[in-house]
Amino acid sequence: MANDIFILGGHQTDFARNWAREGHEIMDMFRETLVKGMEAAKLDASEIDAAHVGNFTAELFCNQGHLGGFFAEAVPGLSGIPAGRHEAACASSSIATLAATAEIEAGRYDIVAVLGIEMMRNVPGDQAALYIGGPAMWSGHECQDVKYPWPHMFARLGDEYERRYGLKHEHLMGIAEINFANARRNPNAQTRTWKFTDQSFTADDDANPVIDGRIRRQDCGQVSDGAAVVFLASKKGAEAYCKKRGLSLDSLPRIRGWGHTVAPISFDAKLREGQQSNAPYIFPHVRRAIEGAFARAGIAGPEGLDAIETHDCFTTTEYMAIDHFGITKPGESWRAVEDGTIAMGGRLPINPSGGLIGLGHPVGATGVRMLLDASKQVAGTAGDYQVEGARTVATLNIGGSATTTVSFIVGR
Repeated sequence: MANDIFILGGHQTDFARNWAREGHEIMDMFRETLVKGMEAAKLDASEIDAAHVGNFTAELFCNQGHLGGFFAEAVPGLSGIPAGRHEAACASSSIATLAATAEIEAGRYDIVAVLGIEMMRNVPGDQAALYIGGPAMWSGHECQDVKYPWPHMFARLGDEYERRYGLKHEHLMGIAEINFANARRNPNAQTRTWKFTDQSFTADDDANPVIDGRIRRQDCGQVSDGAAVVFLASKKGAEAYCKKRGLSLDSLPRIRGWGHTVAPISFDAKLREGQQSNAPYIFPHVRRAIEGAFARAGIAGPEGLDAIETHDCFTTTEYMAIDHFGITKPGESWRAVEDGTIAMGGRLPINPSGGLIGLGHPVGATGVRMLLDASKQVAGTAGDYQVEGARTVATLNIGGSATTTVSFIVGR
């Protein structure tokens, strides 16, 4: 990137919380996240120039839109600043982040808040599946008679790997085991106290029942409540921030590169694009987004990374991310599972936080949460899930059936 974007800090909620059960509404989650984030970053309202929020379906789950107005409602000192809401399914808060970085690069503002949020556990599970199903795919055209649309869609991704390269259930379960194990180290993870048996990661229909096709329970990311916020700054804003607090500019994490692509909304169209291009990658547009982030960050490939926070709404999604990052040759993601490359302590740990499977997946919060975790890793503040010596961390956030893809490179 021509100008690095500095990350001043932020906050993430505990994804194990059920806010409706606690008697709270989405504004309570928003306010707590923003206030605690400002406290963590030691920011006053007067220092924040603008704000963006990423959210997918607050209208459906909470009967609430117009979330840009929540900033001034939550913190009266922010009244009068420009703010707005962004939507791109599971990539909503990554799109909000891109908008914030563009404003900073354009010289409009020096410190910008980006908050991602979703409240999803306030309705029954079947209803939640409908709310996050049709709106993020081609509504009325895909998965019309499917009870659980997203397990069905990402089972089909596995089917495409099977058709092209072969795919074993054991390798998908290896991904799940790693992410659940990582989540046990994360005090904000939804599944940190979950218990498993020897049969939990097998094809046992009682211990690990089929949800749709090849997707079983342990293949799935979680339905979660949660929010995360980060505060981004220009060099000018970061220098003033550091001077006021006696910090070194070199101590701050920064966004070094980004990539962003959008493919046709329908899954069949995306598969056809990959098949007709004769590309070895199932989703060439995902590969392009990653390559864009690498190029802007000035790194050659995955050998320049110390860790990755990737979208694992299902194990098949992370399986796709492994070869699309170039960690293995296309179709050989299984090698990185078998040889321990992606495990904690491996050559390139993936999802040290636990990812969407272990940590949780409040849809609109995921992009910002990934960015916050990446910044913690390079700052050395990730606690029990810290990757030793991490200096450069990538994120990969996808919306829908990999329709919207955003990747960031965070370094220090």
